[in-house]
Amino acid sequence: MMNYSESIDKFLNNKQLSLQLRSAHITAQPKQYMMAAVLLSVLPFFAVMMVSVLLFSFDISLGIYQNIPDFIVLIVAGAVISAVVFGGFYYYPQLLAQGRKTKIDMDLPYAITYMQALSSTIVLYDIFRSVYEAEDLYGEVSRECGIIVRDVELFGEDLLSAMSDVIAITPSDKFKELMNDLMLIYRSGGNLTNFFNAKSESYREIAKQELEALLQFLEMIAEIYVTAFVAGPIAIIIMLVAQNLSGQNQLDGVVPILYFGLPLGAMALIFVLYILLPPDDLGISSRKIRDNEFGTELLKPEGKVENTDEFLKEFNKRKQILKILDVLKNPIKYYIADYNIGILFGVILAGAVFFTYYTGQFASVFPTQTSEALICCLLIAAMFPIMLAYEIRNRYVSNVEKQLPTLLRDISDMRDIGMTLQGAIKMISNNKTGVLSSEIKIVSDEIHYGSSISSALVRMEERIGLITVKRAISLLVKASEVTDALREILAIAISDLDHYIKMKSKRLNVSFVYLAVIYLSYGIYLYSAYQMNVAFISSFESYNITFDISSSKTTMFHIGIILGFFSGIMAGQLSSNSIYAGMKHSTILLIAAVAVFVYFI
Repeated sequence: MMNYSESIDKFLNNKQLSLQLRSAHITAQPKQYMMAAVLLSVLPFFAVMMVSVLLFSFDISLGIYQNIPDFIVLIVAGAVISAVVFGGFYYYPQLLAQGRKTKIDMDLPYAITYMQALSSTIVLYDIFRSVYEAEDLYGEVSRECGIIVRDVELFGEDLLSAMSDVIAITPSDKFKELMNDLMLIYRSGGNLTNFFNAKSESYREIAKQELEALLQFLEMIAEIYVTAFVAGPIAIIIMLVAQNLSGQNQLDGVVPILYFGLPLGAMALIFVLYILLPPDDLGISSRKIRDNEFGTELLKPEGKVENTDEFLKEFNKRKQILKILDVLKNPIKYYIADYNIGILFGVILAGAVFFTYYTGQFASVFPTQTSEALICCLLIAAMFPIMLAYEIRNRYVSNVEKQLPTLLRDISDMRDIGMTLQGAIKMISNNKTGVLSSEIKIVSDEIHYGSSISSALVRMEERIGLITVKRAISLLVKASEVTDALREILAIAISDLDHYIKMKSKRLNVSFVYLAVIYLSYGIYLYSAYQMNVAFISSFESYNITFDISSSKTTMFHIGIILGFFSGIMAGQLSSNSIYAGMKHSTILLIAAVAVFVYFI
């Protein structure tokens, strides 16, 4: 009995799981986590058993498999669901830690560049704190530095002990190596600037190698998806139709598995890609300008005001009017900045499509397979506004990222001929630099009206809101505050931007092959459906033999909808690790499915 209790306790207090939880930044004790995993994995089994008892009590037969009793099917299904849930909980910390490792390794070169710019004027601990405070720029690297800040400021540990703690739990070997080297430099009193300068290029090469490994992983996932979720259903559907034509229906029990298995399997792969792969940086974030942004007396009127509340009410009313006018003046800007607007339009558009179905107009456009066509059109209508916002944002981000290195090179060139940073910005503001020209003009005007160059640049990066811009401008601002020798810092910022753009372009080019495979596989599925329902059946007309294949056609359409939607989302995950990026692919594939099954078959 004692050995049994010890085994249970050892199972609940798994040391390896404890390390994985800490590496994944999951704030739960191993025992609590495992107890929750066991409880949540057992609940589905008991729920299925209750359903089985209810079906037996009311003498209801599901008839999923003719030769197998329903209660056995439900028991097996409940056991499989429970095993999958427990396996998901058990391996989730490991998966999340692996994803954090990838993101740390990809962001580490940019963080080291930032550390290099700070190292000439501040001590090592303040460097860690600055990186921690820039979490929106350096992601998981900032969170690792946050552990050091927490241990020093909250737990009272010395810097070396805090660095040793983060070495013990970080999932990234590259970050461990960096911390070990920094501990040696810190003990020996070495030059941090020279150290970061030497490490910067080597970690860029490491990031390139990490990208190569990611691309190989993408290739494996794409092959698994195409084989299991496209080629497999094609083979099953062919066998199903062939058996139906011969008067047999032994594979009918496979269809429910396809209906549930394909979406669940696709969602599992999409989730794995979401956790493991770093997404494209398309986030547009901004903060509201504080009331004291331009001085503490901004809201105080001159002289004595009898009713201050009335004045503030009128002031806020004017602010709202100006905001509304700004939205009307730049609707696209606000539309792409918040996907919730696209979601709202998607709901309205889907409601309009359903209204046409309710009034009967939809059936006149789609006379056959009307219900299935409605599902496709509802999905397309709901996705289209969000897809449009994402694509416009993607184009905007790409234009900014392409023009930013040119802007920094212009500033560097003007610094070489003796211009101040303020003078360089004023000179550049007179040029046309695409989408950045208006922002540079605003920065120049703010400097002219007395704002500091650092404040003006910070406000520019907040208005644009892109991570790449924030990284470059933050580096420039920090460097301008501590040194006049900006050329080296600008060269580093330009190099980082070029490195980021090249890696992003390489990933897009390689993922194009996977996109082509997904489109080709889905095209083969539609072609197979057409051949089996049209060409194959028509070949029997000369023998005066007819077949009723309406059920097979409907089943193929259902599978086509599932494959079209999730294949598109998978294509977006492979190319950009974004569900929004996959919406355009899902839209195209669903339109193809509607065209084939409604008008050609």
